Amino acid sequence: MDMNFSEQKQVVKKFYADLDAASEQDLPAILEQYCGADYFWRGFHPFNELQGAEQVATTFWQPLRTALTSLQRRMDIFMAGENKLPNHEGVWVISMGHLMGLFDTPWLGLAPTGKIAMLRYCEFHKVEQGKITETAMFFDIPHLMMQAGLSPFPPQTAAHLVQPGPVTHEGLMFDPQDPEEGRKTLAAIEYMVGDIKTWKGGREEPLVDELRRSWTEDMIWWGPAGIGATYTIERYAKQHSGPFRAGFKDRIFNGHLCRIAEGQFGGFFGWPNLSLTPTGGFMGMPASTLAGDMRVIDMYRREGDKLAENWIFIDLLHFWKMQGVDILERMQTVPRT
Repeated sequence: MDMNFSEQKQVVKKFYADLDAASEQDLPAILEQYCGADYFWRGFHPFNELQGAEQVATTFWQPLRTALTSLQRRMDIFMAGENKLPNHEGVWVISMGHLMGLFDTPWLGLAPTGKIAMLRYCEFHKVEQGKITETAMFFDIPHLMMQAGLSPFPPQTAAHLVQPGPVTHEGLMFDPQDPEEGRKTLAAIEYMVGDIKTWKGGREEPLVDELRRSWTEDMIWWGPAGIGATYTIERYAKQHSGPFRAGFKDRIFNGHLCRIAEGQFGGFFGWPNLSLTPTGGFMGMPASTLAGDMRVIDMYRREGDKLAENWIFIDLLHFWKMQGVDILERMQTVPRT
């Protein structure tokens, strides 16, 4: 196997170049060209799971391109790695950033603004024999709603902003990387996952002490709309991690489908990662007796032997719909603020 993953990266780079340059009418042909015969696509609610290049093109890409005109891909991270998790082994290529366009026509029932809009996204592509056979594409629809003047959730505990890429500006790894750096990053991610996944609540250890084992003191947590972004361990504990842990019970870690690293960057996704039951308060929402699933992508930047930045994509529309709250349907009918 090419441990520089240059062949797989080149497939995705060419796919993006042709996809982004194609007319809306040509999008199905582009996906047919680059994707395998049994192409399988996972995306956030309301798209969920799609099968085949034609369905992905007509259900997701064509409506998005119609809504966000002059669409531009602004990548902050581009990397690849070998996934060794069962049933999904192989080389995956990750792209993260924003899809920027002019919000000119309705999308998902959301009224256009005629202004710039930035759709946060992260994609995992499995590449086999020169074809993309599987994709997980997570995108922050509530973040787009907020840019359009809508308020899909109660006031969030952390900050709302268009989120930048890594502070080092080293996330675009088109060239070969030192494999040892990737191993260090994956080890840091796996240590952090192992440290928190058995959490059941009620620990006597201060939360900030636990976090300091895995994170630098000036860590940045770039969270999804509805939660927000926060900076430093102390504020992360106060503005997200603490409220999150206090707001759920019966947490079940379902595992990841893909977890890879390259250089100082890495990430994972699950489908779903977590199942948990709200106890009330998180995101201003009430308690529930219903367990819900969280589909999550986490992307990380390592500094030394600890994690320093984290970009998070959570399918909150899906999670709250499982609780009986259809945020997307509500936003289709309410006026802008």
